Amino acid sequence: MEETIWALIPPVMAIIMVLLTKRVLLSLGMGIITAGLFLAEFRLGSTLQFIWEAFKGVFVVDRALNTWNIFILLFVLMLGMLTALVTMMGGTRSFATWMIRKVKTRAGAKLMTVLFGVIIFVDDYFNSLTVGQIAKPVTDKQRISRAKLAYLVDSTSAPISVVAPISSWGAYIIGIIGTLLATHHITEYGAFQAFLQMIPMNYYVWAALGVVIWIATKQVDFGPMKVHEQRAIKTGEVLSPERKEQIDVDAKLFVSELSQKRDLVLPMITLFLATLIAIYVNGLRNVEGEKTWMNILGSADVSFALFVGGVIGMGMTMILFYHHIRTGKLSLKNFIIGAATGGKSMMPGFSILIFAWAIATLIDQLGTGVYLASVVEATHVSFDLLPFVVFLMAGFIAFSTGTSWGSFGILLPIAAEIAVATDVTLFLPMLAAVLAGAVFGDHCSPISDTTILSATGSSCHHIDHVTTQIPYALVAAGIAGIGYITFGFTGNVWLGLGLVILIILSLFITVRRNKVI
Repeated sequence: MEETIWALIPPVMAIIMVLLTKRVLLSLGMGIITAGLFLAEFRLGSTLQFIWEAFKGVFVVDRALNTWNIFILLFVLMLGMLTALVTMMGGTRSFATWMIRKVKTRAGAKLMTVLFGVIIFVDDYFNSLTVGQIAKPVTDKQRISRAKLAYLVDSTSAPISVVAPISSWGAYIIGIIGTLLATHHITEYGAFQAFLQMIPMNYYVWAALGVVIWIATKQVDFGPMKVHEQRAIKTGEVLSPERKEQIDVDAKLFVSELSQKRDLVLPMITLFLATLIAIYVNGLRNVEGEKTWMNILGSADVSFALFVGGVIGMGMTMILFYHHIRTGKLSLKNFIIGAATGGKSMMPGFSILIFAWAIATLIDQLGTGVYLASVVEATHVSFDLLPFVVFLMAGFIAFSTGTSWGSFGILLPIAAEIAVATDVTLFLPMLAAVLAGAVFGDHCSPISDTTILSATGSSCHHIDHVTTQIPYALVAAGIAGIGYITFGFTGNVWLGLGLVILIILSLFITVRRNKVI
């Protein structure tokens, strides 16, 4: 199909619908239908054929199962199940009780929360709900407001998950990258290797982590957060007096009385190590030429490794759960309810991923990115600003929709198309800018699922969390934006990252401890 302005309508329609309805699946679905109509020149039979082929390609390629996509989908479901079962065994509660005896200062309690947020990275939902519950008894004792706790949790959930390959986010993003690489016939690197190369390009992650550590160690508070922290320090009241009623995140799941730290630690360690070993073994088997670490990683079938890790992690979880059943603290019915609840919790992401894969195929056939690139060239807009513009665009859409994953599904294919049509060396930086901007927008959005879950897991009113976090997120976004502008004009990823780090270090040097702005 010839690239014309009509190629913009399907993705633009999807974006506008997302902004208006906040319903990602419906919006992606309308974009898919519209793309099919244009590709088929409005012939109904052919339209249905285009759409059917796009969805069929998610599961079947050349009459064989698309194991890459299928393994990733299964991994996402298993993560949801594992999360619920670990909660029911009481592993999180037991770990929190143990930690109360270890932390003695306010700064230590904040850094402990940040550390847990970095360690528990397999899933943002799991992170948001788990870290808050682990840290809450400790932060309450140290007179840290729940608003500050929710900020610490939220700033180490999505930012860590988006750069962790062994996570539901990593699986989701790697899946989309794999499709984009195949679509554009890029063979210099595999999807997993591309994901690793994008980590230092995600400037918002490093800016957000730098700011959160600065806030934790220097105990600097500004904006609405200052009110919450001053009240907590002076009175010990960690919640807003007018918002005492909180949602109990464990109310829907029965929790075993026989809880131990190992019920949390062993499943997480098993999942992590099993996936790493599976990646290495599979890559070593497939690698051709020199057996370097990067070549092995690049040759691995990561979707299969994630599936293997998920199965083994679930196996360890089931063994631990059986111990609770044998002692009479839990039952088989509890296991079924927990597994079903966990799997159900992942269905939104599961569905969005399928739709994102389908629309990526159709957008490529329409030539949307090629047309956008031609428009940019015609208006003489500097390509040096493209990563920065994409970062802002992704942030705006994620803020308006409340979903990072939906923004990924809409913008990653478009960013890839523009990069390929203008300068293929921008392929990975453009994708990284989408990831960074989407996480930033998600942090500021009051309708974001991770924002709501971080507040809920921390027993903080979610509006208090939103209003106190936005100023901190804007500071991190400003620093990241400077990094992308620097990269755009220099073409050097490390120079942009270095400037981000330099700005963060200057905050530590110029702002005195315990200063309140």
